[in-house]
Amino acid sequence: MNRLPRIEQYGLIGDTQTSAHVCDDGSIDWLCLPRFDSSAVLAGLLGTPKHGSWRIAPAQSADRFDEGVVAERRYCGDSLVLESVWRTPTGSVRVLDFMPPRDGAPQVIRMVEGVAGEVQMVSALRPRPGYGSVSPWIHGVAGRMVAEAGADALWLDTSVPQVEKDGAIVSAFAVTAEQRVSFVLSWCPSHAAAPDLPDPQAALAETLAFWQDWTRECSYDGPYREPVVRSLIALKAMTYGPSGGIVAAPTTSLPEEIGGGRNWDYRFTWLRDASTTLAALLGTGYRQEAQAWRRWLLRAVAGDPENLQIMYGITGERDLRERELPWLPGFEGSAPVRVGNGATEQLQLDVFGEVIETLYLAHQKGVARCADTAVLHQRLVEHLVQRWQEPDEGIWEIRGARRHFVHSKVMAWVAIDRTIRLVEAGALTMERGPLVELRETIHREVCTKGFDPDRNTFTQSYGSTALDAATLLIPSTGFLPPDDPRVIGTVDAVRRELGTPDGLVHRYPTIGDRPGVDGLKGDEGAFILCSFWLVDALALTGRLDEATGLFERLLALRNDLGLLAEEYDPVQGRQLGNFPQAFSHMGLIQSARLLHRLSAQRFTAPGMAAVSAPRPPSCKSRPACANRTSQHA
Repeated sequence: MNRLPRIEQYGLIGDTQTSAHVCDDGSIDWLCLPRFDSSAVLAGLLGTPKHGSWRIAPAQSADRFDEGVVAERRYCGDSLVLESVWRTPTGSVRVLDFMPPRDGAPQVIRMVEGVAGEVQMVSALRPRPGYGSVSPWIHGVAGRMVAEAGADALWLDTSVPQVEKDGAIVSAFAVTAEQRVSFVLSWCPSHAAAPDLPDPQAALAETLAFWQDWTRECSYDGPYREPVVRSLIALKAMTYGPSGGIVAAPTTSLPEEIGGGRNWDYRFTWLRDASTTLAALLGTGYRQEAQAWRRWLLRAVAGDPENLQIMYGITGERDLRERELPWLPGFEGSAPVRVGNGATEQLQLDVFGEVIETLYLAHQKGVARCADTAVLHQRLVEHLVQRWQEPDEGIWEIRGARRHFVHSKVMAWVAIDRTIRLVEAGALTMERGPLVELRETIHREVCTKGFDPDRNTFTQSYGSTALDAATLLIPSTGFLPPDDPRVIGTVDAVRRELGTPDGLVHRYPTIGDRPGVDGLKGDEGAFILCSFWLVDALALTGRLDEATGLFERLLALRNDLGLLAEEYDPVQGRQLGNFPQAFSHMGLIQSARLLHRLSAQRFTAPGMAAVSAPRPPSCKSRPACANRTSQHA
């Protein structure tokens, strides 16, 4: 029976510089070396095994398109070491897959251990550098096998015999109980000397210790600790250790609609995604990552905040030009496959709010003040003052005409509000009066131009009737208190017009075969982060039981390893989009923390109808909107 793996059938391993995707049939189908944004040497995820794959499996299921999948798999404790167990008629075997955190050459290590009986195994590595476009020169060197192509050299070391067969490095071997066979794939520049012979057992111990030491720092002790810790590990795995940059996801072009063209490269550092990810890390006790990212931010933006990009490369690169790879057919035929991202040239005003909010949270969490960051902060605010009234492409990076997006204006308000708070705390030296006046001006404009009084809801953009799930953030930002009728009306409208029957949420309306507000044809799945935003909005507006029920439904969407993609198709019951997605795991962590906090408050005050987010000064006076539908207007 032919079987194409779904996105959720993959697990992630990584070394905080790059990562690999391991399918539940034993095949690694995505591996970029030596960095997240490097060219893939295994790209079967976006095509077929001939575009690059490495499968280790029992010989009787060596054809990956039969029914041969692992009986069970899990991560070893709080780590990124993946354990898969196979059971066959002759015995059972365990495979450990991991990538040791490193200072030198990247390695993928696969350890095959006999559990019972005897199992005939096959390893077939089909390296294809250049995103699956290049067949390398495979040959032996002093008893080792190497695949070379252009600048890349892949060395495969093992104790069992290896042969080249039809462009693959193949090993056939047997394991019995307590017997171990290890395979180590190492990358180095093709002009460099061969990497040192590896010690797989020592590397395993070091990898387990690295992750266990890191997860011990987690300060969250609520009822959802297991999914929170697993999400934190996923976020750490998407952090490029040498620079502090955080990728939005470690993949490119996994589709938002099967067969559609909404396929984008997420292997870069979005200021928005990285900021919100750091908020989740700061909230669970991780300050070192915030300090590293702040240094990354200073280097990336440099002395040029007037030309702020919404994303950069993982070490601050600015040139992320988008192109298509026509030789790759795409995941389940979802073409085109893209590398690079043209959205880097967009104006997204909300980014100022997310970055400054993170700097504010870092101050609250005791991250030491940095004079250079204070200068950058001031220049970002000065630039925002000049541009906040412009239309932009917004949080969803539309490829249509610019608009005055409500969420963008709300986050501009957040940037000014948090700046005022830092000024008042003595952490930033700026003139307070003009900032307070601007904060009130933005607030008044949003309530006047971005609110539909007939439907009692904030809209996607000024003058639009369409809704946008990003407006669910209004209460959590403090722009309006959660008990304001305009907030409650917006939450209800988003649920009604953008929600699915099982409670998930779409970002905004799409129109199928015609371009929508985003300038693109096609549809997409429910957006997982937006669904977590709905959890938060329900909880803040006093509907804690509904919020908890939705949160637990979202937890059930994770795959068997606790991982979430960008979107979910509730009709076909499958994950969609790049995987795993930092946004989704950040949303899970933040919702878990909020539910834990509000549940504790309800326990101490059971009669409470709604629990407010911390209110900034402007919320106390609640500036009047032009309409009079709200009792607070």
